Amino acid sequence: MKMTEENNDGNSTITMEDVQSLIKKKDTIEEQIKAYYDVLEDQEVGMEGPLVDAEGFPRADVNVYQIRTARHTISCLQNDHKAIMVEIEEALHRLHALEKAKREQDQAESQTESMEQEVTLPSPFARVDAVSQGSPACQAGLRISDEIIAFGSINTGNFQNLQNIASVVQHSEGRPLNVTVIRNGQKTQMGLTPQRWSGRGLLGCNIVPIHR
Repeated sequence: MKMTEENNDGNSTITMEDVQSLIKKKDTIEEQIKAYYDVLEDQEVGMEGPLVDAEGFPRADVNVYQIRTARHTISCLQNDHKAIMVEIEEALHRLHALEKAKREQDQAESQTESMEQEVTLPSPFARVDAVSQGSPACQAGLRISDEIIAFGSINTGNFQNLQNIASVVQHSEGRPLNVTVIRNGQKTQMGLTPQRWSGRGLLGCNIVPIHR
């Protein structure tokens, strides 16, 4: 039985199916050993019982040839059983090592992705610290603690103060603005339309600058 195969790196790999195949082979050997022991028990000689009589002649009350064959086969099967047990133990060790290596690789890839995402996200220049219920900001999906990285034409590179945002809002009444925020470490985009509503201002939210 081919227990292993070569992967692209030239290293042998093993699967749970390989281990199960070895265990099935072990079970078959154990069944064969039991069957031959049954032969010896039927003739009441076991593995050590004498096959000659008191005068040194082959016993006539047992099948000497069958007993010798059974004893020899049991010895061979016991050696096979020891060997297969070693194979199973080694296979399990290798399987666990591969699973551990895969877990570590997955964790490393996950950390790398997280680090790459952190690197690619621009630094926010402002944060939302209040959103009024029913306001344009609320309807657009803006939430408290959202960190703003783009507000219409304003971004991290050209932001100077909150007057920049106020100016964009005043000149965009009734027209949707693209707003990009960082929320829970992820970029979130939305369309926010400055307009008159029952509350104060055109947005219904309070934005504070972030000083880095």
